[in-house]
Amino acid sequence: MLKELENQPSDADLDKAQRIVDEAEGGTRNVESGISRWVIPVIAASWSIFQLAISSFILLESTLVRAIHLAFAICLVFLSHPLFKKPKKNRFLNYFAKTDRFTAVDYILAGAATLLALYIAIDYAGISLRQGIPLDRDIIFGFILVLMLLEAARRSLGPALPIVAIIFILYSFLGPYMPSVLAFKGVSVQRFIGQITLSTEGIYGVPLDVSATIVFLFVLFGAMLDKAGAGKYFVDLAFSLMGQYKGGPAKAAVLASGLTGMVSGSSIANTVTTGTFTIPLMKSVGYPAYKAAAVEVACSTNGQLMPPIMGAAAFIIAEYCNLEYVEVIRAAFIPAVVSYIALMYITHLEASKLGLKGVPKSDLPPFWKTFFAGIHFLIPLIFLIIELVVYRHSPALAAFRAILALAALIYIQNIYRAHKKNESIKKAVKHASWQIMTSLVAGGKNMMGIGVAVASAGIIVGVVTLGLGGIITEVIEVLSGGNFLLILVITAIASLILGMGLPTTANYIVMASLTAPVILTLGAKNGIVIPLIAAHLFVFFFGILADDTPPVGLAAFAASAIAKSDPIKTGIQGFTYDIRTAILPFMFIFNTELLLIGVDSVFYGIWIFISALIAMFAFAGLTQNYFFTKNKWFEGVLLGFSALTLLRPSLVGGWIGLSAAPKPMIMMMGIFLVALVYMYQRLRVRRSAA
Repeated sequence: MLKELENQPSDADLDKAQRIVDEAEGGTRNVESGISRWVIPVIAASWSIFQLAISSFILLESTLVRAIHLAFAICLVFLSHPLFKKPKKNRFLNYFAKTDRFTAVDYILAGAATLLALYIAIDYAGISLRQGIPLDRDIIFGFILVLMLLEAARRSLGPALPIVAIIFILYSFLGPYMPSVLAFKGVSVQRFIGQITLSTEGIYGVPLDVSATIVFLFVLFGAMLDKAGAGKYFVDLAFSLMGQYKGGPAKAAVLASGLTGMVSGSSIANTVTTGTFTIPLMKSVGYPAYKAAAVEVACSTNGQLMPPIMGAAAFIIAEYCNLEYVEVIRAAFIPAVVSYIALMYITHLEASKLGLKGVPKSDLPPFWKTFFAGIHFLIPLIFLIIELVVYRHSPALAAFRAILALAALIYIQNIYRAHKKNESIKKAVKHASWQIMTSLVAGGKNMMGIGVAVASAGIIVGVVTLGLGGIITEVIEVLSGGNFLLILVITAIASLILGMGLPTTANYIVMASLTAPVILTLGAKNGIVIPLIAAHLFVFFFGILADDTPPVGLAAFAASAIAKSDPIKTGIQGFTYDIRTAILPFMFIFNTELLLIGVDSVFYGIWIFISALIAMFAFAGLTQNYFFTKNKWFEGVLLGFSALTLLRPSLVGGWIGLSAAPKPMIMMMGIFLVALVYMYQRLRVRRSAA
């Protein structure tokens, strides 16, 4: 009992973890008294209602929708985040760090930023007529909008994105003075402002459009599911199913985070939602604190890979690649699911190394009772998947209809519970209405960071389209010496470094504009034809991995607060668990069958899935230095070679002189090697025991 109490996080630990989530997603200001406490909730709920309206009965021109979307986002950021996050000793500076009330400056900045974001909508007809020849007023307003947008990004996301954007802005003007390789003809102020703030090639570009028309609805859907109680249901279901097995709490954490990640699209929120339950239980069965936190970080981070939501960036991938969203899901399915199952296998290996057991079945909730108690939470998810996959409706329409179904379900759920307990139906209806209202508020607050992030990333995209794309390709080609594998490594490292300070969505947008075209261009120069979706998923995967990359990974800090562990050590351990995810992009760039590209047979698709899963098990055994027992050096080599054989059969076939052999035959050799290592280690353990 004493040990269990020691493993439980204190209220202060939970508050610290929740504060990390609130600051990352909902802002640091918390006004609890007076009429001012309703300002942010009213604006956030109004934003959600507006987004639902344009998805159903209001028709607006695309640019107007983008402008209004940004206006809501930037207004909420200036109200939710003070100028300084921490109190200042200086009385004057401390005025700008108030977190318990709004100041006059907050209202002025929020109002000014809102009007500037709406300027393209207010003078839409005039701006359309003078494209390329902006007025002085256009330039002044555009310049101030860029400054305010970067400040909003700094407040809500930290300094990384504004710094990168400022570097690109300066480069666009100072290009003529750069060294020969980096030299750029430069742009005029008129052209820069026209491109960035008065067209749909900069701030109001494709990413902001996707955020306004699709991403918001899925974030709102996830918020409604969470408010309805689906998050706790997924955790209970995972524990009832997996808790009794070896290292069961860790396996349950992986399953719970995968289920929650399907709808949340946020690694930090996922970490706190499931980690509050999973981390103490992992510690109670013997996991060291930093490993318990690292497991939660790894599975919560990978939650953004799980269909049907896959984080906000997945919708932008569909737009950039001009694909239906269901095609993005299809391409990402095998890497995402295989990576997740492999993480569960890693928790099994860790439990085996530590000699851990599961939770006694008597201490776990009964599976079938738990399953049926919340089965109604699966209805909106199934409804959403059917809308997307079977009827092939647009993501926006599918999400809108799923939200309506979920809203009806919330009322039915509350009325049924009240009837069962002989309580007031009227109170149940009021409670359901309150749940929906708080969901609308949560949806708006969760989206403000994404809205500002995609608009700020649009500045970088706009600068690149001014003519920097070719220079970036040339610079990377020089750095890599034309070696395509080195090009991929440079891209991966750049994504990880940028991702330390950027949210996944912004990281993806920046890297997709800078490096995805480079991968395609230089791949073609090396005789490698790469599908567009493969290049974009490569960038997407490494952007997600950055969420647990030390020293900035916020998911690691949130998990370490719950586990009472060192955040840097937690982040490093979490990243070692995620190495298996890091090798997959390098594999599917060269073996696009892993993305089901060109795979039309269901049976062959299943074969690809099974072989990729065995490869991930082998690679996990290599990285953990443990398969059935601790590896000998040659066993690790065999596991690594077998993983490569299963993921890159053509490459290995060429090495061993079987380039003309069918791929399945070469892959069978890899499976045989895995089985050989497994059987040899079992025999070794038996001999040792004898």
